[in-house]
Formats: sequence, C-alpha cells, structure tokens
Amino acid sequence: MRISRFFKSMRIRHKLLISYSLTFLIVISLASFILYSLLRRTVQTTLESDLKNSTATLLNMVTTAASVSIKNHLRAVAEKNLDLVRYFYRRYKAGEITLRQAKQQAAALLLAQTIGTTGYIAVVNSQGVLLVHPKAGLVGADISRHAFVRKMIHNKQGYLEYDWRNPGENEPRPKAMYMTYFAPWDWIITVSSYREEFNTLVNVDDFRDSVLALRFGKSGYAFVVDSQGNAIIHPKLQGVNILKNQLLAHEPLQTMLRRKNGKLIYSWRNPGEPKARRKLVIFNYLPQYQWIVASSSYLDEFYSPLDTLAKVILLTLLASMILILPISFLISDSITQPLDRLIRRMNKGSGPDPLPEPQHKDEIEQLTHYFDLYSRRLESYSRSLKAEIAERRQTEEALRVSQERYRSVMEAAPDPIIVYDMEGRVIYLNPAFSQVFGWTLDECRGKKMDHFVPPDSWPETSCGLKAIAAGKPVYSLETRRFTKSGRTVDVSIRGSVYRDARGEPLGSVIIHRDVTALKRLERELLDIGDRERQKIGQDLHDDLGPHLIGIEGLARVLSKALRQSEPEQAGFAAKIADLLKEAISKTRRLARGLCPVYWVDHGLAPALQELAANTEAIFGLDCRFHGDRDVLIRDHLAATHIFRIVQEAAHNAARHSGADRIDISLTAGKDKIVVTIADNGCGIPPEPESDGMGLRIMGFRAKMIGAGLDIRRRKPRGTVVRLVLTPDTAASDK
Repeated sequence: MRISRFFKSMRIRHKLLISYSLTFLIVISLASFILYSLLRRTVQTTLESDLKNSTATLLNMVTTAASVSIKNHLRAVAEKNLDLVRYFYRRYKAGEITLRQAKQQAAALLLAQTIGTTGYIAVVNSQGVLLVHPKAGLVGADISRHAFVRKMIHNKQGYLEYDWRNPGENEPRPKAMYMTYFAPWDWIITVSSYREEFNTLVNVDDFRDSVLALRFGKSGYAFVVDSQGNAIIHPKLQGVNILKNQLLAHEPLQTMLRRKNGKLIYSWRNPGEPKARRKLVIFNYLPQYQWIVASSSYLDEFYSPLDTLAKVILLTLLASMILILPISFLISDSITQPLDRLIRRMNKGSGPDPLPEPQHKDEIEQLTHYFDLYSRRLESYSRSLKAEIAERRQTEEALRVSQERYRSVMEAAPDPIIVYDMEGRVIYLNPAFSQVFGWTLDECRGKKMDHFVPPDSWPETSCGLKAIAAGKPVYSLETRRFTKSGRTVDVSIRGSVYRDARGEPLGSVIIHRDVTALKRLERELLDIGDRERQKIGQDLHDDLGPHLIGIEGLARVLSKALRQSEPEQAGFAAKIADLLKEAISKTRRLARGLCPVYWVDHGLAPALQELAANTEAIFGLDCRFHGDRDVLIRDHLAATHIFRIVQEAAHNAARHSGADRIDISLTAGKDKIVVTIADNGCGIPPEPESDGMGLRIMGFRAKMIGAGLDIRRRKPRGTVVRLVLTPDTAASDK
C-alpha cells in the first residue's frame, strides 16, 4: 500500500522511468532467454536435416546436369553426322558421285566413329531395317519387332532411352540414343552409348559452376569425387587425387567410398587454413557415374551465431537501460506538447493570414477555438475548389470534343493508320488498318506489332524507328508488312512523333499506304522496258547491223571500181566504208548493251567483261573485270537483271563518284553467287537524304530475283556494291 501511494505521489517523469525500466528488463530478458533456447534447439535439430536436403538437391542437380550434358553430346554428334550425310547427298546431286558411292562413303564415315568405349552410330530406315551397323552381319536385319525401334520409326528424331542386348551378351544393358532423320535417303541416323560409359561422355564444365556456387555457412561447400579418389568438382582440390596426396587425410574419403551413402563427422584442414576443424558431411553415391556427391559444413560456423546472439542480448540489455532515461523524458514531453504542435500546424496551414489568438489558455479550449476557425476557412477553400473543378470539367469536355474530331478524321482516312506510345505499344488503329491487315484494335491495344514486320524488312524499318525516336518525320519509306492471314503487302510508310503541351514526345503516328498494285505496275513497266530494249537491241543486231554491213560492202566495191578511173572519189568511197565499219561496231555495242541476252547465252562473265571494256572506252577510266568464267546463269531474265544492276552501278561510279578505277568481280561458291562493283571515288554518303531512281531500280531488280543488295562506303575511300544470290535462285525458271 505504501509503495502504491509512493508511486502515485511521484512525478510523471519518475513514474514513466520506473515503469519503462522494469518493463524493458522483464520483456527483453524473457524474450532473449526464449529466443536463445529456440535457436539452439533449432540449430541442433535442423543442421543435419538441411545438409541432407542440400545433398539430395545436389544429387538431383548433378544427375540432371550430367544427363543433359550426355544428351547434348549425343545430339551434337548426331547433328554433325547428319551434316556429313547431307554433304555426300549434295555431291551426288551435283553429279560428282553416284548415289551408291554417296551412301557407301557416308556409311564408312559413320562406322569410323565410336561413342565412348563401345557406343556406336547406326542407321535404320522407316521399315525398321538396319542399313548401317558396326557389325556387318546385322546389316539388312529387320528389327522393327522391338518396341524402341517402333518409337524410333514413329519419332525419327529426338532422344530415347531403352535396354539393348547385343549378340553374344547375356543380359540387356541400359542405353541412350539420339536420332536425326535424313528424308531423301529415309535414313534414321542413331548415336547411342551404354549407361555405364556415361562418365566418359559427361562434360563436367557444364555444371561445375552450379555445384561450386552452393555454400553452407561461411566456408562449407559441395564437392564431387570419383571412386578412384579424384576430385571431380572441388573449390580447392580440383583435379587432385585425394587418396594419393600425402598432405591430405585419406580416411574420411575411404569411409565415404566404402559406405556409399550416409553422414560423417571428421576433422579436416583445407589447403591454406592454419588448423583442422570439425566438419559434418552428408554424401550420396551415383552408381551410373561412380561418383560421390556430398555437402559439407564446419560445425563451428553453425554454432557461432548463438555466441553472437548471447553477446547481442547483453548489449541490448545495457543499451535499453541507457535509452530508458531519455525515452521516458521524451514520452512525458509527448503528453504535453502534441496539442501545442497541432495548434501551430493549424495556424501555419491556414494561409498567409494567421488565425486570431484565443482568449482561453486551456489547451483543449485553444484547440477547439482554432479548429472552428480552421473549418470555416476550409469551407471557403471548398467553394473555391468546386468553381475550379467546374472550369476544369469544361476544359476537359472541350478537349474530348477535339479528340473525337481528330478520331473521326483518322477513322475516315482511307489509308491504314496506327498510333504507338514511346515504348512501341499500340494505342489506336483505324478501321482502314483492320481492313487491310486484318487485326482489330482490341487484338492489338497495349501490344507491340513486331510480328507483322517480315524479317527481310527490318533494316529499313529500324532506320525509320531511329528517325522517329530522334523526333524526325519519315516520308515515303517503302517496305513490306504481313497481314493477319500471312499475306505480304507492299506499303509506303509516313510517320512522325506527336507531343504534349510542353513539347515532350508522347508517341508516334504511322500511316501505311498499300502500294502492292503500284509495285506490280512498276514491275510490269520494268519488264516491258526490258523487253522493249531487248527488241530494239535485237532489231539493231538482226536488221540494221546486216544492212550497214551490206552498205559497207558496196562502198568497198565502189572504192575498188573508182581506184583506176577516179582516185580522188575512190578515197572518199573508202572513207565512207570506214565510217560505215565504225557505225557497225557502235551498232553492235549498242545492241549488246540493250540486249545482253546474246552474251548471257555464252555466260554472264563474257557479258560483264564486255561491259567493263565498254565502260572503260566510253568514260576513259580503268575498268576491269575479275571473275569465274564458269559461272552459268541459266535464267535469262535473272541474268538480265544482274547485268542491268552491274551496268547501273558502274555508270553511277563513272559519272558521279570521280573514280579513276572500277573493279567488277563475279565469284561462285557452294551456296551463293556474289557480284561486286567497287570504285575508288568519293564514296556514297553515310546517310543519303533519299535514294535516287537508279538506286531504287537496282534494289527493285534485286528483289525481283530474290537477291540481297548491299551498298556501303569503302575504306579508305570509294563505294562497294555487293549483290548476293543463291545458285537455285539464279537457275530457277521464272
């Protein structure tokens, strides 16, 4: 009772000090004791469980990674041999060898390889008949009765595991196989290996980092050793044979190899450590690889947090006692000061004019007085805010009407229009876009439209995107786009960035004009022009040329007839004959330029060589041709387009680049034909403002024959025009 009265008679600060001190001491002491006990019990009971779980996870990870490594190895070998079979097939198709020779040489290469120690490569057809096998006696045997063979015939390619017993063996053995399929010969190429030999195929580098990344405590780690004591994966003993190293303890590893699975506590000192420490290891055995997979940790590291916790508890008690005194004073102040702070804040937030001082000194009365005045001002601010909101609504309504007006214009536009934000996501597209390309606004809103750009149209599309990202408009960018149905549409793109009131970019507006019909008309006009040039050249060659030759002959006869009677007139007649001969030469050159098909009949190389000679004669510069004269373009239309592209590039270099040397080359490889025109002139600008008609026609001709055209600057100076096409494209009938 006296204590109660004494406590009540104390000042509030003293009450708070005693109350908080006792409360802190009791709560912290009790909580610390419970926490320490629980943590020690948890550490003791879960340490072994955690290592067991970690070892099981490590075992699964190593097993999975090793299986993936083996599968990848078999797959790489299978795909490499599929390429070899394709090589012999291409030689057969090229007429270099017969079909039988191609299959025999391919089979010989397959049989010459071994997978591991006893694994091999075999070939089965779709009927389950062995076509290639290391044991010649099995070739031609029908093995379709086996279940795994039926899976091979059904899948034709992929990974497969099964049991197989070779002739002379008593029991089947587990085996893994990867298959690839060569359809022209109906060959299922199989690469197989027995499971007990998998350790020779595993690439430990594929999962070494994943195993070494596992850590337990501060210095605990995972490791893998084989049955001979070699450290397959170890953070410090990589590649060391632990059983043969005299500086290392042998007994722990010998125990693991003998017991295969379980746990072990032993003393171990890693290289570079001053003394040995007690260590716990949980280990498991992988029989198919003959590996020991283990997780280990040092015991002192797991129990060290408990010692640290005890020190922290003592420091916490001391710090709590030190902090109780100022905290008690702060709490006491917090009882008397909140009202004063609230009043000051209300007076400060009331605006430029402070609230009138109250007549009462009581804090509650003062708070009531200030709150009443503050509420009145809030009502005044509310009326003013409502007026501003009404004005803002009117502005927003006007803005909405303006947006609807622009939306109506875009929806009525005949050309497809699409609007993106700055991240390239669709905000809006008009009905014309849906009509031409098939996608609706609901399907595309908030998504990117990369899927409707054909892969070969990305170069010019990327240039357009860079221009728009830089805030520049795009005018008449010709490219192609996919429709929803997969059809390709030729389009001409215009686009620009739209901005907010502060001039910051918000997105882009892109207009796609369908120019498929225009492109078809351009193609037809280009074909008509080529045919007309060919007809004119043929007329010059077949009609005017013989006519001039006849006149030249008559002039020669007239010159001989006048040589005796009229020598002076005979000289004029001879001069006329010479001029006619020169006219005949010019007519032939003109005919060859207009109708290069006559030269293409003898190969593209003679036509390009003649073009180089004519360019050198006409423009007075050094123009040379370097090429493979055996290259034959059987399609006259494709050869004509190639000739026109080279002619346009050479004439552009001669007229506009200031070059004094032009090199034309023609080379052919196994999978492509390359035509190059290089000069030493001033070079094409890095970013030309627009393509000229000649460059556009060159690009159009290249697209017509399915070729790639690349025009770029040449170091240190000059321009290189490179045309690349496949032999199949050059030889196709169009």
